[in-house]
Amino acid sequence: MIRLLLNGIHGQMGKAVCRTLPAYADRIELVCGVDISDAPAPVPVYQSAAEAEDTFDVAVDFSIPAASMAILDRCVALHKPLVLCTTGLNEEQLERVAKAAQTIPVFRSGNMSLGIHLMRALCAKARATLGDGFDVEIVETHHNRKLDAPSGTAKMLAETIAGASGQPMECVYGRHETAHRRAHNEIGIHSLRGGTVVGEHEVLFFGNDEALSIKHSAYSKDVFANGALRAALFLAGRPAGQYDMSDLVRDLL
Repeated sequence: MIRLLLNGIHGQMGKAVCRTLPAYADRIELVCGVDISDAPAPVPVYQSAAEAEDTFDVAVDFSIPAASMAILDRCVALHKPLVLCTTGLNEEQLERVAKAAQTIPVFRSGNMSLGIHLMRALCAKARATLGDGFDVEIVETHHNRKLDAPSGTAKMLAETIAGASGQPMECVYGRHETAHRRAHNEIGIHSLRGGTVVGEHEVLFFGNDEALSIKHSAYSKDVFANGALRAALFLAGRPAGQYDMSDLVRDLL
């Protein structure tokens, strides 16, 4: 049985993890959380990560970048694995994650959905097959409360496509400030925000007289909660290092 700490337990994704936990009752036990909110909870909740005691085996983080860094530091201090699900980390924060992974196992992904991981593989295959004769555009849509734009998933998809291109690719975020034609080595990324959309990502490949679209839609936040809990099970007992969804899927096969 794995004892779980949930960072951001009162947030929307924290609530989704709590809803999903009964399906893992024989493998995972929620023992504590971290959140600045003092809302009621079924387990003890610390208001700061620094207060977290050594009562858990793995931490799952669904919070904001600053809170992610706090739980990262606490996990390093206690030598505990961390599933880092928060997106929007800057370069300095990513460097801190890489340094921490020299001491503890850290699982980080811009999206915790298995379907998105398959989408990445399909996009890499499409880019390698179609070549640079096709223009690539990414459109992502999320609810009106999402803080970061573009999404971490959109950036991850762009990195995957660029890696399959065999040549340098430049990400262009919108084109409202430009007045020139599109370059062939661009990956356009566009963000839409509104309503209660959980998450949609579409990658479009535009060629001469044809176009290909690869799209993923999430209809519930529970899909990401499931991925995070699978990652927690995967990470328990692993050596220090950085892990992602490709490692989890390979382990499942």
